[in-house]
Amino acid sequence: MPEMSDPTGPPGLAPGRRLARGVCRALHALDLATLEEVVPEPGLRADVMALGPGGEIWIVECKSGPADFRADRKWQGYLHWCDRFFWAVAPGFPTELLPASAGLMMADGFDAEILRESAMHRLPPARRRILTLRFARAAAFRHLQLRDPRA
Repeated sequence: MPEMSDPTGPPGLAPGRRLARGVCRALHALDLATLEEVVPEPGLRADVMALGPGGEIWIVECKSGPADFRADRKWQGYLHWCDRFFWAVAPGFPTELLPASAGLMMADGFDAEILRESAMHRLPPARRRILTLRFARAAAFRHLQLRDPRA
């Protein structure tokens, strides 16, 4: 049976990955470089991490539905690893479930829009350096894998 078309994004992508795709496109339009599934520290894996032109770091957690949000017990750990923290959800998600202290994006597989800005919590310089290096190394290793899968 052929896969049905999904109006929220390309077929074959899991719902959270569709949201991440739209988020990455929107952040790129704001001049932020993005990576999906970044590990700021062992035990945490951010859905989207973005690095701004001034070195600011954003983390966006994509939630495909209320059950996905309720199952997430680690999201507060991300707050120590970013200057700004956002939730990204699809249209129809009951946003009243999400903590109002974080930013909010409405996303689909093609784009995202910031509905609520995130407060700025500046990272300590040492932590910013560690995270910027992790971001750069992850990006370089992924680029190498694309260029030479046997590397």
